[in-house]
Amino acid sequence: MTNEINAGAGVNNGANPPTILPQDPRFSSGPTKKRPGWSASALATECLGRSHRSKIGKSRLGLAIDLTREVLQVPADYRIGIMPASDTGAVEAALWSLLGPKPVCVVAFESFGEEWVTDTVKQLKLDPMVIKAGYGDLPDLTAVPTQTADVIFTWNGTTSGVRVPNADWILDSREGLTICDATSAAFAQDLDWGKLDVTTLSWQKALGGEGGHGILILSPRAVERLETYAPEWPLPKIFRLTSKGKLIEGIFKGETINTPSMLAVEDYIDALNWAKSVGGLQGLMARADANLAVIDSWVAKTPWVANLSARDDTKSNTSVCLKVIDPRVTSLDEEGQANFAKNLASTLEKAGAALDVGGYRAAPPGLRIWCGATVETSDVAALLPWLDWAFASEIAKL
Repeated sequence: MTNEINAGAGVNNGANPPTILPQDPRFSSGPTKKRPGWSASALATECLGRSHRSKIGKSRLGLAIDLTREVLQVPADYRIGIMPASDTGAVEAALWSLLGPKPVCVVAFESFGEEWVTDTVKQLKLDPMVIKAGYGDLPDLTAVPTQTADVIFTWNGTTSGVRVPNADWILDSREGLTICDATSAAFAQDLDWGKLDVTTLSWQKALGGEGGHGILILSPRAVERLETYAPEWPLPKIFRLTSKGKLIEGIFKGETINTPSMLAVEDYIDALNWAKSVGGLQGLMARADANLAVIDSWVAKTPWVANLSARDDTKSNTSVCLKVIDPRVTSLDEEGQANFAKNLASTLEKAGAALDVGGYRAAPPGLRIWCGATVETSDVAALLPWLDWAFASEIAKL
């Protein structure tokens, strides 16, 4: 069995590839691998070809919202809505609808945090306080003014493999709102709902759903802001969450702003039912943690690689980012290091061992391996000897 593989460090000289491939080589960080045993034939089809405004359409959208609440353990008084344009659309709707009355602070330690800096500075022109850290590091969160400011941050950096270890740095007595991009944390990490006022995610990230749809979760404090504040800038239709000063409640009951893909909704419902079958949130987190543990054990024995995260308590258990630290590679110029990492990913793909594992283009050269709950631990274990083989193969070419 693949989970019995002994992933020894640096034992492969590149001449002979391992004999066992992962049963599923899909380790992409989004859209991510489908749940184990997934089949299109398992999806309900009664609502396909029907209006999303029909009774069955609204009922299926409502079910997706209800199951999201159940699996993520979202408080009963929080609203959950399905939004257009994936996680990005959900974040943008929150930024454009809520920001303005308070000072703004943006925490950025990877590419998506940088995007929210761009939005607040160049588009909304809000002159935010920006607290940054480079790839692999987490900023000093105690410096974030959660008492007075609206704070925007990512819980898990999809492109850096770094996550916030907890939400203890967010004050219970805060006056501002916390806006959390949790797209690669949800369904794998324990979100502290009492500290989060706006939370966004997309089901294509952690549960292997189809792309194009986002989830927006609002606390009562966020709803109060929406109903008592109107931004001075115009809002596109897909960002509008209120009408005549009141929350559009229908959005949070399955009456989406625009037409959703009902096939994608059915796929999400299937993933949520699978999540319940493996123990709900606790089961999902345990699966992701087990995947990270396998990689951690291998990294500890492998001299050419390290986790990009500088601290153990900030290592992602979903988007695991690895950097090449072998001096034969780090002595190369920037382009040479980047090419080495690209060749690693290409070699793994050609061998059928891993698909889409190249590191993010702006991150330090390396690999990014999705380890969320839909990935089997046996496949992660089977991949590791292939990483050693690919590295040895590419080193031999230098």
